[in-house]
Amino acid sequence: MEEDEPAVEYKSLFEDPAFLCEDSSLFSDYSTPIARFQDDITWLRPQEICPSPTLFPDNTDDGHAKQGLLGDCWFLCACTILLKNQHLMKKVVPPAQPQWGERGYRGSFLFRLWQHGRWTEVTVDDRLPCLGGKLCFSRCQSPTAFWVALLEKAYAKLQGSYEHLWAGQVSEALVDLTGGLAERWSLGDGGTEEDQGRGSSDSDWVRRRRLDLDLLHAVREGCLVSCSVHSAPGGASELWHALSVMEWVDVRTVEGVGVRLIRIRNPWGRRCWEGAWRESGEGWNSLDPTCTLNLLGRAQEAEFWVDETEFLLQFDDVTVWYPINEDGHLQSIYSGELLTHSHQTGDRWVKGHSAGGCRNNSSYGSNPQFWLQVFERGEVLVSLLQHRRYSRNTGRHYTQSPEEGSSTTQHQHYQAIALHMWKVENKRLNLSGTLNSPPCASTHCHAYEREVVLHTHLDPGFHLLIPSTFLQGGEGSFLLRVFSSSPTSLSAVKTPGPSLPLVTEGEWETIYLRGAWVTGSSAGGSRNFLSHWQNPRFPVTMGDNLAGSTGVNVRVTLHQNCPDTDLQAIGFHLYKAPEGQGKAELTVPREEEPVASCIPHCYTQAVSLACCLPPGAYVIVPSTYHPDSPGQFTLTVARKIHRRVVKSQESLGRAIQEVSHISVMRS
Repeated sequence: MEEDEPAVEYKSLFEDPAFLCEDSSLFSDYSTPIARFQDDITWLRPQEICPSPTLFPDNTDDGHAKQGLLGDCWFLCACTILLKNQHLMKKVVPPAQPQWGERGYRGSFLFRLWQHGRWTEVTVDDRLPCLGGKLCFSRCQSPTAFWVALLEKAYAKLQGSYEHLWAGQVSEALVDLTGGLAERWSLGDGGTEEDQGRGSSDSDWVRRRRLDLDLLHAVREGCLVSCSVHSAPGGASELWHALSVMEWVDVRTVEGVGVRLIRIRNPWGRRCWEGAWRESGEGWNSLDPTCTLNLLGRAQEAEFWVDETEFLLQFDDVTVWYPINEDGHLQSIYSGELLTHSHQTGDRWVKGHSAGGCRNNSSYGSNPQFWLQVFERGEVLVSLLQHRRYSRNTGRHYTQSPEEGSSTTQHQHYQAIALHMWKVENKRLNLSGTLNSPPCASTHCHAYEREVVLHTHLDPGFHLLIPSTFLQGGEGSFLLRVFSSSPTSLSAVKTPGPSLPLVTEGEWETIYLRGAWVTGSSAGGSRNFLSHWQNPRFPVTMGDNLAGSTGVNVRVTLHQNCPDTDLQAIGFHLYKAPEGQGKAELTVPREEEPVASCIPHCYTQAVSLACCLPPGAYVIVPSTYHPDSPGQFTLTVARKIHRRVVKSQESLGRAIQEVSHISVMRS
């Protein structure tokens, strides 16, 4: 008989240095109700919580998520799609990972989450926040299953803290867990024509349409529908924001009247519906007893039934997710057709160059532009996804403390965005004339959403796509995605790059600094991660001959040296260098705030920042968004040396000095 494998001692288990078991991983600004438990939360591994932990329970229904103290029901509703689609579950939770009590278990688990256009691996240790020896945040219905709690921790790590998961949209979590698409539809009436046309000035519009579940008939087995309330309605006094629609069925009463019933799961883990179709409600008396027993038997713990009339009255909006087959192709929720062709590309809106604002502005034509070529008539989806903005004070996401799911949350994180499309004869066009004509398709109004989706059918030919923010000068980076049933191509319209200020504002000198992000040593990622300070550091000095001058006196450009297909999300920060330090021992205190930043990180060949800095020593820290993302780069620093107009290209050339042997300071 084989001897039992010795138990792994806790001290030898993995402890994640990038997401420590301390307050910095729990809280962002202590603005949510979980802050009251700051001194009471402990971190325990699953084998310290129950005797026989496992990732997944034997019964799938016991694997559903149950919400704890954290206001992240939007994320938990999205987790439902993983239970319905095992090929997606295996994508997010790679199989065959050693578990508790198994050979090879080391206290860590790997997850994959979709961010900024690609799948990102996130490794966490299995120490989980607890109160009184029990999980205090999300868990499975089965107390011995831990896939939900561990996935929640990985998502919190990616966002910067658990508190950053407080309040959100189901559509965002669905995209992050699947790499697919989701749309949010308002269940309110369409309003007056004045209300519907108000979007260009209101900029707070959600696509308004009456929910038609018949539309989803072709995809009802594969799609996911979630519903939400923005305030507690009469029928759902305990509901809080997001719930999952499990199924809908059409039945007839004993009098022959048709009724559509919808089964809903509450992530709080208990039934709380007070309507006619609650467990002992009068609605069931109108059905045949056999039908009643069948439907009530389908409702698991935390699930309840409502009829379609109640549903439309009591809930404010729904989110519908596009199914994805095992080959990775989206299925249209409008037609059921597979969208077998896809493309994506990234860009950014830059103030003073490519942030032209909405169509009300004369600068609208300066927004980034793209060619969409359609080769055969077909169904087309175009998605505009903006990257979340960051706080200038923390380098992390903007923080907030509204109620879960409030519109204020959206306004703090995102700009109002829209997407417009024009059909053109060829790539040679009169841009002004084209933009003065009505677009052939659009998302209609600018919306404070992370992602807006344009759905249409297109004939063969060229189409001009222009994504925009509502406000002129609104900066940010974005991802443009196209899914279609017929062959298409997507490419950026080539436009001149932004001119450097050194042509008309005096003499400048330029230095070129070359470096690399190396996995495991100098690829520390963004300021969201503790490893940020592993990134290369470049010292630069601003001379005292600029005293009293105004305007831009330095322009920094970070260029990654790789093909477009291998782009990383890049950005950089400028810090004031500590006084009295030589270049050899250059360090920057971790709590130091940058004096200037080029963020959010963007998937593009180069990012640039122009600013005015007082004389002194500075440190530039370039980074990719995610840690351990290798790559080579060139950092260009153009500094004004005195205020004299450059009169010719020859004199400009003499003002440029290339420094090719600059030492790179590392931790």
